[in-house]
Amino acid sequence: MNRTLREHAEQIIRGSIAAVQPDAAVQRALAGRTFPGRVVLVAAGKAAWQMAKAALDVLGERIDSGVVVTKYGHVMGELPGVTCYEAGHPVPDENSFRGTEAALRLVEGLSPRDTVLFLLSGGGSALFEKPLLPAAQLQDITAQLLECGADIVEINTIRKRLSGVKGGRFAQLCAPAQVEAVVLSDILGDPLDMIASGPACADSATADDARRIAEKYALRLSPAARELLAVETPKQLHNVHTQINGSVRELCAAAAAVCHRLGYAPCVLTDRLCCQAREAGSMLASVALTHADDGCDLAFIAGGETVVRLTGHGKGGRNQELVLAAAQGIRGLSRVAVFSVGSDGTDGPTDAAGGYADGDTCDTLLAQGVRIDDVLRENDAYHALGKADGLLFTGPTGTNVNDVAVVLIRAK
Repeated sequence: MNRTLREHAEQIIRGSIAAVQPDAAVQRALAGRTFPGRVVLVAAGKAAWQMAKAALDVLGERIDSGVVVTKYGHVMGELPGVTCYEAGHPVPDENSFRGTEAALRLVEGLSPRDTVLFLLSGGGSALFEKPLLPAAQLQDITAQLLECGADIVEINTIRKRLSGVKGGRFAQLCAPAQVEAVVLSDILGDPLDMIASGPACADSATADDARRIAEKYALRLSPAARELLAVETPKQLHNVHTQINGSVRELCAAAAAVCHRLGYAPCVLTDRLCCQAREAGSMLASVALTHADDGCDLAFIAGGETVVRLTGHGKGGRNQELVLAAAQGIRGLSRVAVFSVGSDGTDGPTDAAGGYADGDTCDTLLAQGVRIDDVLRENDAYHALGKADGLLFTGPTGTNVNDVAVVLIRAK
């Protein structure tokens, strides 16, 4: 393993994630704001605890009470006046429902002078949920969507119609109070109605869109679920003001800045990467092959969110699968590395943030009898990268603005 490349990869990961922490985003959104009546706080998503803490730092005792619903392991301490719930992701569980019910009780009986400070980040679709179906049905449909390779917009179009809080319905329940929403985007292009399935945003997708998605992936749906897909979501909301503060674009720019400080000439290829993870890995390996002999230190950056089509029963995540696919293409290139991480610090149902591979990874695995094609077929990137010291760990980061993948090339 090229230790310099590995050390640089870890520096780039730390620096880029530090630059997109939600504290500054929330502080910018609330700077100079005044609220005439009561202020109640509802925060949902993987960055919910961090966003709530930042809001308390700004508003202090002006916040009357609050509820945080975030992923397991993401609560980093008590917050004054705020009840924190840890819940299931990417499939909602009973704690998701319990935390959401607590939030709904909090917004009952508010007046037009009152404000619901709604802090939303990626992961909110699973974490902030009031199902209109039995929980087992909702969990099964969510699992089907994840397994079939549907993208996040398709997934959320379906989930909105099966929920009592998504697709603008939470904002309706807050009325007549005003909703001040501060959002960290984890969806390419920042479509507000799709981020965490848009609990406080009028829905642009239609019932016909939902029906077409269900047919495209041959989803197994009960009659009750099919009836819900036919019900339109709110198309207008008059009690919401929203600010998007934080996105994958900023993550890519931060990664480029760290690369520049380390002496690489950075190039952001895209901040809208959206394809199969193994296809993205193959593409990045091709970029490395094209530029490996350019004679200068280069960094190619791609941000976005890939998908994994499950064909096996292994363990892994989209970033790990991307990296393992890239490892085949960069085999034997001693001065090249590819790494990819989720900005929230988790990659799929694993404790790793992502993965790292260099020109030695493929041969390291072959020496242990591990063929990458077999691993990808079984979707078992986690265990394979573990055998090549290729797993990257950050722990929960407190933010969530998609993924970033980087190709590093050193001249010598």
